[in-house]
Amino acid sequence: IVAESSTLRRHLESHHYQKYHRWAKNKDFISALAGDNKEAKLKAEADAGPSQTTLDASLRGIPLKEKEKIIPYSDAVFREAAIEWLIATDQPIDALDHPKFRNMIEISARAKNGVVIPGRKATRDEIMDIFKRSMEQLKAKLNVR
Repeated sequence: IVAESSTLRRHLESHHYQKYHRWAKNKDFISALAGDNKEAKLKAEADAGPSQTTLDASLRGIPLKEKEKIIPYSDAVFREAAIEWLIATDQPIDALDHPKFRNMIEISARAKNGVVIPGRKATRDEIMDIFKRSMEQLKAKLNVR
């Protein structure tokens, strides 16, 4: 005997449909049977019409996530963020002195509307493109076909 709710619902629907509906009506219970759910969904879609619903009303009043709140720049805030990054990514302490890191920070500091950080897939694709270009340049330099 299996006591899964979906198995029990199928059993009720196939063997005790009338009795279940009488019980549900007497108890003012909304039926959870698959067929009833489909019917209710179709009826709701027909009543709603072809318009698409939005979440606008539901989202009003929800505060911004902490990362979306704009924190004014200060050397102390930057230092804290840099140290947290060092620890979280297990970087060596001298990573902050690396010329490429400093170049990245200087470039991002000139951004007027924030910085878009590429995702994992975009970063991977760009690394692969850089590698392919490097290999092509190396082949051209060595005259390899």
